[in-house]
Amino acid sequence: MLDLARLRALHAVAVHGTVGAAADALGYTPSAVSQQIAKLERETRTKLLERQGRGVALTDEAVRLADAARELLSIVERAETDLEERRGVPAGRLTVVAFASAARGLLPGTLAELARRHPALDARLTEVEPHLSVDLVAKGAADLAVAHDWDIAPLPAPPGVEQAVIGEDLCDLLVPAGHRLAGRKSVRRAELRDERWISQPPGRVCHDWLVRTMRAAGCEPDIVHQAEENPTLIALVAAGLGIALLPRLGRGPLPAGVVAVQLDPLPARRLYAVWRTGAARRPAIAEAVRVLRETWDTVTAADDTTVTTAADTAVTATADKPVGAAAGPPPLMS
Repeated sequence: MLDLARLRALHAVAVHGTVGAAADALGYTPSAVSQQIAKLERETRTKLLERQGRGVALTDEAVRLADAARELLSIVERAETDLEERRGVPAGRLTVVAFASAARGLLPGTLAELARRHPALDARLTEVEPHLSVDLVAKGAADLAVAHDWDIAPLPAPPGVEQAVIGEDLCDLLVPAGHRLAGRKSVRRAELRDERWISQPPGRVCHDWLVRTMRAAGCEPDIVHQAEENPTLIALVAAGLGIALLPRLGRGPLPAGVVAVQLDPLPARRLYAVWRTGAARRPAIAEAVRVLRETWDTVTAADDTTVTTAADTAVTATADKPVGAAAGPPPLMS
């Protein structure tokens, strides 16, 4: 009989693409995953992985076996869900994936509260790129995802996946303290046509949103600096090298020399919790979504005056805390 743990390792390699990424997702070392695959090869008398450059590729036989493994893991998940539902208590392992600012600004409080309330629940977080999270849930590589979308890029909803709104994350225009707009309470988009912008690289939702929005306002944004991480973007603004548009969640206190100005109309991205339909009855999923919303409300209530101008930066110390709009929309089911 095929060993389920070895099949799980093969499935993880198929989903994540590399042994190292599979190991991260499973909480193992790459060596341990490789050993599991080697044992499965001996068990099946079949070559499963082939060297391809610096990485590996699944053989045709491995692809078919990984598909079968996914079906078996789904059956196991349903059995575990039934048992947990009967007990009525969140328990077992819950794998969570989230994009960077949610992993920084929302998940620490959520995971700590889940651990406090439910000692039998082993919740584990992995930070992933935003566009990967929903697919990882759909493929069974994660139990729950915190994802987001903008008006220009609605959240994908593949078959077998459900989602619920957590809240709306507002975005501010960040400018150097000496900038001509630093003393303004709000700024219209058309007023930004001659500005030098600092943004994430092309292909990121924030970058695409900026380009499309400024084009709609009748101008092509002049993006002079690009960086992956928000702290780097903020540091570039602080150095007076341009302006940037950043969400509030996980942003942290703004350094001296950077002022947040409200853009009119105010941009926002919507955050979702995403899980597989087959796991919807699992108490751990329902409780995690509940605590995510509670934590969001706490983050939101921490401060209602995030946006500051040069005139009140010195007297409004709380204005730089990461906040967002209060959650409250009904669940959106796909």
